[in-house]
Amino acid sequence: MIYIVRHGQTDWNVIGRNQGRTDIELNETGIKQAEETAKKLNGKKFDFVFSSPLKRAYKTAQIICNNDNIIIDERLIERCNGDLEGRLKSEYNGLVNFADPNENRYGIEPLPIFRRRITDFFADILKKYPGKDILIVTHAGISIYAKCYFEGEPRDGNYSKYKLKNCEILQYPNDLKHNKFYEI
Repeated sequence: MIYIVRHGQTDWNVIGRNQGRTDIELNETGIKQAEETAKKLNGKKFDFVFSSPLKRAYKTAQIICNNDNIIIDERLIERCNGDLEGRLKSEYNGLVNFADPNENRYGIEPLPIFRRRITDFFADILKKYPGKDILIVTHAGISIYAKCYFEGEPRDGNYSKYKLKNCEILQYPNDLKHNKFYEI
């Protein structure tokens, strides 16, 4: 199985500040969320654990799997939001359309490039580690397009409903016959 978990809460999550690739630590609630997620996964032994290099994801992975052999993969880092990082959502609401493939103002990582690295990551996992139990700890933006990868695009075009909450878990079979969106 493939388990995808969004990192625990940070202070910036609470106040609605855009994190992007800014390296923010988990807050006390985020640590407790990660501990609860570890309990939900009931001490599951993962064959491989992958994490974004950002502290909030890596610390979540450490708590969930008790510091066990975590592989950092740069493709799991959150989307770069350029000059919007550190700003409150209310400060940039309506300035950009994050779902527009042509949007790159303010130094935002273009959506096609962002999505390609997510697709490449999951295609690699399915190809290299079929049948293995894999934990992936990452971010909200990655979770949206991971869900697209495994389940397809949202029919109503509402991508925000695919965004995981802090420490929410997605689970998918780790084999090619169940993953119709597999690409090489």
